[in-house]
Amino acid sequence: MSHSLAGPSKRLLCALLETQPRVQSRAQLPRRFLSTSTSTRPSPSPAHNHRPSPQCPRSSTIGQPLEQRRYKAKTVEEARSRYRTGPFSWKAGVLFVIAGCGLVWYFEHEKKRMQLRRIAEASKGVGKPKVGGDFELVDQEGGAFGSAGLKGRFSLVYFGFTHCPDICPEELDKMARMFDLVEAERPGALRPVFITCDPARDTPAVLKEYLAEFHPRFLGLTGAYDQIRDVCKAYRVYFSTPKDVPPGQDYLVDHSIYFYLMDPEGDFVEALGRQHSPEQGAKLILDHVKEWRGKLQ
Repeated sequence: MSHSLAGPSKRLLCALLETQPRVQSRAQLPRRFLSTSTSTRPSPSPAHNHRPSPQCPRSSTIGQPLEQRRYKAKTVEEARSRYRTGPFSWKAGVLFVIAGCGLVWYFEHEKKRMQLRRIAEASKGVGKPKVGGDFELVDQEGGAFGSAGLKGRFSLVYFGFTHCPDICPEELDKMARMFDLVEAERPGALRPVFITCDPARDTPAVLKEYLAEFHPRFLGLTGAYDQIRDVCKAYRVYFSTPKDVPPGQDYLVDHSIYFYLMDPEGDFVEALGRQHSPEQGAKLILDHVKEWRGKLQ
């Protein structure tokens, strides 16, 4: 009887001992596959001499974390730095700043260019008062000079008189400085013109001697009283020169203080006042010269 019971009991005991290590190894499988550190495989039971298969089947659920944790960085710090900075780097920032500055410069340049074009075209529009016109006067050499002689290049026209005590000398010095600045960058693009408001005293010889003190390239124009009156009216210049003054009588002349910039076609472009420094005036003139698309003679 004892032998008959011993057989089944022995088989049951062996089955229990055989299944217990397999349950433990299965419980340790998830930790072994999910852990990043090298884990030690459990030694097989000496009683059964169990050897694990060389290739353990892995389910798709267990394999996904391994694929997601792969990265090309050499160290963990490199990977952290990459994820911390995101898709931008210092090179991308420099390129962004350079591109932004270039766009700002381009739009400012185009805005300024369009503004100059509007100023130049506004004087030619319908309903605008016309500044300038045809005239026939006499230059400082005694020869005839008309408005047609101003065409072909830009002209800077100033009205004054040689007996002016202070304003005209200051403005003529300023005119000489503006002309030199423009001439240094665009030779032959500008002609400086001085038209007297006092024709009775400003003869061609007087103009020649007077203008030579400021600049040898100045063009001086004079004429009869009616001729000067007409050209002043055409340029919208106010002057208070009395007519038929007896010779030798002293008097002062009140007049407008502006430089009139005329384009190569003889049209008015812009007026420069006393608020403009020589450098500012020269820059405005050069801007209009650079925007001119025609040919300069």
